[in-house]
Order: sequence, then structure tokens, then C-alpha cells
Amino acid sequence: MFARLSFLNPYWLWAILALPALGMIAPFFGEETRALRGVIHGSGEFAARFMIISMMATPLMMLTKGSRFARWLVKNRRYFGVAAFAYAAVHTLAYVVVEETLARILAEASDFDMLTGWLAFAVFIPLAATSMDFAVRKMGTWWKWLQRWTYGAAVLTLLHWASLHDWGGWAPAAVHFAPLALLTAYRIWWNYFRKRQGQSALAA
Repeated sequence: MFARLSFLNPYWLWAILALPALGMIAPFFGEETRALRGVIHGSGEFAARFMIISMMATPLMMLTKGSRFARWLVKNRRYFGVAAFAYAAVHTLAYVVVEETLARILAEASDFDMLTGWLAFAVFIPLAATSMDFAVRKMGTWWKWLQRWTYGAAVLTLLHWASLHDWGGWAPAAVHFAPLALLTAYRIWWNYFRKRQGQSALAA
């Protein structure tokens, strides 16, 4: 079944990733603030979901010993990363439109839930800007160093989501980020502790 996923690369995949955005366009042209608040919520969730999917690719490959789906996900993870940035941009734009004035935005910017959100989006910008093959070739090893900042963006996104509404967002945030946290812990164990255990066994 997973072998058939190859037909999604890349144009059909882009179309599927863009589907949730179709319902988020109309509220920008209306006068209902409530509808735009729904866009803020929905676009933020999809930004987090696509970021999580892109980050799960490598540890999933390690866990499943190179399954077809994991290989497909590794090959296409940049698409999910760029989609995450696009939905984060929609999320930010909808928030700015709802707040209406720069004074209101700045007044809330130092609040923990808003500050973590702005910082996460700031980290997203250079990651998305260097996602194309040209940047990968030009930056060389620096590209991988920059991409590691994705983990910082993930932590900030988790804190942003969890701290919304007086930390009322912690439950959905935990549900979404739990698989990534478990796979990341497995990757750390595989890369560091498992190797050390193997070396200790050989030394004994």
C-alpha cells in the first residue's frame, strides 16, 4: 500500500497539503471576526501537525528499520515542513487582522503564550527560506546545523499551544506532541545510549 504513495510526489502531495487551507481563505474577505478566530485556531493546529509529521520522519525510519512509508516520509518531509510554515503564516496573519492595531499586538507580545508563538514563527522563517535544493547545496553542512533549530521551534510551538487560555491548551498540545516526543526519545537512545552500551559490552 505504501508503495503507491509515490504518486503523491510532489504535485498531488502539495494539493492534499493545501486542502485544509481552502476553508480558511473566505473569512479573510468577510467581516465576521468570529470566523477569523476559527482560522487562527485551525491554521495553528495544522501548522503544528505538519511540523510534527516532518520531524517524525527520521526516528520513524530508525524504528521501522527503513519501512516503505518511513522512506517515503523522509523523502518528502521538506514538503510537510514548508506546509507547516505556510499554515503558521496564515495563523499569524489571521491573528494580526483580528487584533487590528499594532498597539494591541505589542501590548500582548510580552505575554508568555504570545511571546512563544512569535519566537516559534521567527525560527520558522529561516528554516522555510532555506528549504529549497539550491540552499542545501550552497550552505553545505551549515544547512543541517540550521535545520536543527526545528527542535527549538517545536518546543516553542508546544509551549505556545499549551499556555493558551490560561494553560487550557495543554491537553490537545500533549496529545499532538506525544508521538514526536516518544520517537525523539527513541532516536536519542539509539544514537547515544545504545552505542555506549555496545561499546561497554565490547570493552568487557
